[in-house]
Amino acid sequence: MAKEPEDLLAIGEVSRRTGVATSALHYYEQLGLITSTRTGGNQRRYSRHMLRRISLILVAKRLGIALADVQEVFATLPADTRPLARDWRRVSRRWEAQLERKKREIEQLQEELTGCIGCGCLSLNRCRLLNPEDELAEQGSGPRRIGVNLD
Repeated sequence: MAKEPEDLLAIGEVSRRTGVATSALHYYEQLGLITSTRTGGNQRRYSRHMLRRISLILVAKRLGIALADVQEVFATLPADTRPLARDWRRVSRRWEAQLERKKREIEQLQEELTGCIGCGCLSLNRCRLLNPEDELAEQGSGPRRIGVNLD
């Protein structure tokens, strides 16, 4: 008999299908990222569409998107039904802007690293122009110009 898309999946099946440990699934559920129902025997069952939500959590983690951001976005999605394509597009647009900001930050860091390590200081000739009299030393040790804040 073929399985229907509405079938409920046991936690072991969800873990196997997504590659996510059951303990992580419990954690995601505590955070409200995914939901389950309980059987008469108190076993968790997940709607099949939770596989997509879990996959999106994994993609977000790979992209460096914090779980708090995932929580915020998922709060706008229906938990009891399969999200529509327009829902996923909205999530994608939001994260695209966030990733674009991260990309610009990395590009700026690359540019700054080309000529200077951030006033720690490895480029004394150049730093005499950018950091005369070693003024940045007053702010403490470590890199100071590369957007790194150690305080």
